[in-house]
Amino acid sequence: MRCIPTLLVLAACAALPLAAQDWAKARLEQSPRHREMVTINHDGRALSAFVAYPEASTKRPVVLVIHEIFGLSDWAQEVTDELAAAGYVAIAPDLLSGSGPNGGGTEALGGQTAVGRAIRDLKPEQIEADLNAAADWALKQPASSKKLYVIGFCWGGGESFKFATERKGLSAAFVFYGSTPSEDALAKITAPVFGFYAGNDARISATVPATRASTAKLGKAYEAVIYDGAGHGFMRAGEQPDATADNAKARDAAWAKIKEVMARGR
Repeated sequence: MRCIPTLLVLAACAALPLAAQDWAKARLEQSPRHREMVTINHDGRALSAFVAYPEASTKRPVVLVIHEIFGLSDWAQEVTDELAAAGYVAIAPDLLSGSGPNGGGTEALGGQTAVGRAIRDLKPEQIEADLNAAADWALKQPASSKKLYVIGFCWGGGESFKFATERKGLSAAFVFYGSTPSEDALAKITAPVFGFYAGNDARISATVPATRASTAKLGKAYEAVIYDGAGHGFMRAGEQPDATADNAKARDAAWAKIKEVMARGR
């Protein structure tokens, strides 16, 4: 069942050290694209979200970005901007909005331990409502072509897979080293799901054969790739200044696949 792998992901990801992200912040600050923090009010809740717009002359699809267990970090914002650079309206909600002191979010929590604890305490129904509110807000923007994708990493990868079981009208879901929903939930998926996994991450990659079998039995479109030599979190680790060759290679290959899939559906 979904709750078990989710708890394993929380425990394992929370134990990982988060490398300094000055490099991600510097790259973000050098971006020529329009970026902003917005507040989305829904159900009596104020949700903060980072939005990056493409430099484009036509309306473009929306990509909903679901952050790692580390919250709306500098890298989460930087990868959102990279999606805008690829030609998409990208939005990354801070799912920890309101969890910090004085109603703050990720930044107000003051560190990885507190952020991990706050992620653990999030209620599934709140996560779903926040993601839908962020997606709906972005789809209503003048720059949007009304087409929606979702992408998530680690904890967010599992949430991306779950979002695909709940959101109708989704064009595709991209799941990065995240857990798989229950088979009952998989039966509700209407969009193709693309999974990206690390060869040196058996905790998650070992679940891929069962996911392939379940989705095939249900007639769902699921395509998964496991990158040999890469480690968990390779999308972030693959662009760090000290990135290993395997992580960097996996990251480049995954980016190429994402762009290929979305270009087909644009």
